[in-house]
Amino acid sequence: MTIPNDIQITPDLVAAHGLKPDEYQRILDLIGRVPTFTELGIFSAMWNEHCSYKSSKKWLKTLPTTGAVVIQGPGENAGVVDIGDGEAVVFKMESHNHPSYIEPYQGAATGVGGILRDVFTMGARPVAAMNALRFGAPDHPRTRHLVAGVVAGVGGYGNSFGVPTVGGEVEFDARYNGNILVNAFAAGLARTDAIFLSQAKGVGLPVVYLGAKTGRDGVGGATMASAEFDESIEEKRPTVQVGDPFTEKCLLEACLELMATGAVIAIQDMGAAGLTCSAVEMGAKGDLGIELDLDRVPVREDHMTAYEMMLSESQERMLMVLKPEKEEEAKAIFVKWGLDFAIVGKTTDDLRFRVLHQGEEVANLPIKDLGDEAPEYDRPWIESTPPAALDLATVPTADVSEGLLKLIGSANNSSRRWVYEQYDTLIQGNSLQLPGGDAGVVRVDTHPLKALAFSSDVTPRYVEADPFEGGKQAVAECWRNITATGALPLAATDNLNFGNPERPEIMGQLVFAIKGIGEACRELDFPIVSGNVSLYNETNGQGILPTPTIGGVGLLKDWSKMARIRFAAQGEAILLAGAPEDWGSHLGQSVYLRDVLGRTEGPAPHVDLAHEKKVGTFVRALIEDGLATAVHDVSSGGLGLAVAEMAIASGIGAKIAQRDGVNPIATFFGEDQGRYVVTVAEENRDAVDRRAREAGVSAPFIGRTGGNTVVLGEARPVAIEELRSAHESWFPDFMERGKL
Repeated sequence: MTIPNDIQITPDLVAAHGLKPDEYQRILDLIGRVPTFTELGIFSAMWNEHCSYKSSKKWLKTLPTTGAVVIQGPGENAGVVDIGDGEAVVFKMESHNHPSYIEPYQGAATGVGGILRDVFTMGARPVAAMNALRFGAPDHPRTRHLVAGVVAGVGGYGNSFGVPTVGGEVEFDARYNGNILVNAFAAGLARTDAIFLSQAKGVGLPVVYLGAKTGRDGVGGATMASAEFDESIEEKRPTVQVGDPFTEKCLLEACLELMATGAVIAIQDMGAAGLTCSAVEMGAKGDLGIELDLDRVPVREDHMTAYEMMLSESQERMLMVLKPEKEEEAKAIFVKWGLDFAIVGKTTDDLRFRVLHQGEEVANLPIKDLGDEAPEYDRPWIESTPPAALDLATVPTADVSEGLLKLIGSANNSSRRWVYEQYDTLIQGNSLQLPGGDAGVVRVDTHPLKALAFSSDVTPRYVEADPFEGGKQAVAECWRNITATGALPLAATDNLNFGNPERPEIMGQLVFAIKGIGEACRELDFPIVSGNVSLYNETNGQGILPTPTIGGVGLLKDWSKMARIRFAAQGEAILLAGAPEDWGSHLGQSVYLRDVLGRTEGPAPHVDLAHEKKVGTFVRALIEDGLATAVHDVSSGGLGLAVAEMAIASGIGAKIAQRDGVNPIATFFGEDQGRYVVTVAEENRDAVDRRAREAGVSAPFIGRTGGNTVVLGEARPVAIEELRSAHESWFPDFMERGKL
C-alpha cells in the first residue's frame, strides 16, 4: 500500500499546489532535499497569496499603521484601538470571496465565523458585524441564487452566534458575474490590559487544540482562494468549509472564561490553512519551534492523512500555548462547554516545525523560513491613464424628477431592507441606529454615554477610472459616514479585492489604490490597523472591478447627541456643507451617467483631503453642540439622492433651490466629494453661518424641509410615498421574480 506521505513530487503536483517552478526551487534550496507530500502542502499553504501577501507586501508596508490611539496594528488576528476608560475596540475585515461563489451559504457563513474568531481570539467580546457584498448583474442567471445564499449564510451564522449586523454594502455589476465579493467585518470590546496575542513564549510548553473536531472540509481552501476560476469551478466545492455558529458561541464563552484565569500565553485562530498556519505563526513570531503530534488531534472522520489534517480548514478551532500548571483548570472549562481540549504538541528551542503522524515524522521544516522566506514580489505595474474630461454639454437636459425616481429605484441605489431584515440588527440591545443610515452605531454597554460608529465603503467605478483618487475616496467616504453621526473617526481596516496581480495593469490598480489609501489615512489621521488582500478575483481572464473596501470605526463620547439622516422637523433650513461655488457639478463616473444614460465615462471626482478634514471637523462640531438636527453625507447619486433618502427616512418633504446657469442634472446628481446635507433650526441659522465663516467652510442655504413632497429646483414635486415605493420595491421584486 502506498503511504500518502510518500507520493512522488512531480511538476504537475507542484503546479496543482499553486507553486511556480522558481518557488519550488526556492523550497529545495531552503531545505536541501525534496519535500514530503505533507511538506509540499505546508509550503503551498504558507506561500500562497492568501497567507503570504507575496504580491502586496511591498506596498502594504507603505500604509500608516500607528497613531495615538493604536494599541495593535497589522500582524495579529485583528487591530486594537484605545477608546478610553481602559477599554479598546478590536476589529478587522476579511474576504471569503471564492468560497462564497462556489457554495454561497457556507462560504458566507464561514466568512462571518472566521472574522468573529479573529476578534475574540484577541480577548474581545464581539459587539458588531458588517458585510460588504458585491454580486454580478441582476439579469445574470446565477445572481439571484448567489444573493439568496450569501444573505442567508451571513444571517444564519451571525444571528445564531448572537452579534448584531449593523451595516454594510450590497452592489451589483456585471464585472462580478464570475467572482462575487463577500467581505466580512467584526468588532469587539476588550480591556486594554487583557489583549491576547499569537506570539508563543517559553520552551517545552504545551500546545493545545481547542474547539471543534477536524474533518476534511476546507482542505486546500487558502490555496484555492489564491487562484483564478475557470470551467472546473464545481470541482472546488470540497474546499469550502462548513460552519456551526452554536459551536462557535460556545468557543467564544470558553475562550473568554479561560483567558480570565491567566492560563493563556498565546492563542491563534485556525483560519486559512488551519493547523499549519496557526502553529507556524505562533512559533515563528516567538522565535520558537513547534512540534505537533497529529495522533492527538481530535478528528471527526476516519483514516485522515497528515496532509488532510494539516490543511483542513474545519471551523470553530483554536490553537493555544498554555501555562502547564493551568492545564486541568483549562480542560475543565472546555469540557463544561462541550468542546474538545487536547494537548497536541509543545514549543521547542530549535526553530523547527515538526509534524508527527502514526509514529513517523512527516514534516521537519525551518519554521521561520515558512513565513519569513516566503517569496516577496515587486511585480511589474502599469499606471492607468485617467479618462478624458466629461463634456457637460454632451449630458442632455432631462426631467430631474424622473431621473431621481429612476435612480432611487435602481439596483444599486434602492433600499437594502430585504437584505438587512434577514439579519438580527438589535441583538445584545445596544444598537442605536438601524441599517440604512450613514453608519451603524452601537452603545458601549460598560459606559453610560459612549458609543462606536461603523461604516464600510468603496466606489469601485472610481477606482477603475483612477485608482489613486478612488483609493482616497474610499477612505474619505468611510471617514465622512462616521463623521455624519457625530463620531470621531479613529482607525480603519482594509479589504483589498483585485484581479490577477501578474497582469501589470491590475498590479497598477493595486499599487495606486494603496498609494491613495495611504495618503488619505495619513491626512485624515485614520490609520489602517488590520486588513486582508484578496487577489486573483478573475474567471476565465475577466477580472472584477478593483474594490479596495475600507471599514472604519469612530467614537461618540455622548450618543445622546448622535445625528441621523432623517429630517427632524418641518420648516428647517437645509445647508450643503462643503459645497463648491456651484454646489457641485461633477458627473464623471456618476451613477446618473451610468444608470440613467447608460454611459461610463469621465474622470473620478477629485478628493481634496484638507477640505474633507476641515468640513468634517466643522460638521462634527455642529452635531456635538446640538446645532445640526439631521446630517447625511453626499455620495453616489449626489445631492438629489441624499435629500430624497432623508425625506424617505423621516416622512418630511423638502424643497431645494436651483443654481442659476448650472445644468440641473449636474447640480442634483453630481458626485463632488466632501459634502454633507445638514439641517438646522431657523433660529440657529445665523450662528451656524457665523461658524462656517470662521471655519472657512462653505455651507450655503439651499432649501427648506416641509410638506410631503421633494422638489428639486424647477422640477415637478415628487411625493414621498412615490419615492418610498420606488426605493423599497426593487429588491423584493428582484428576489420574488426568482420564485416559481
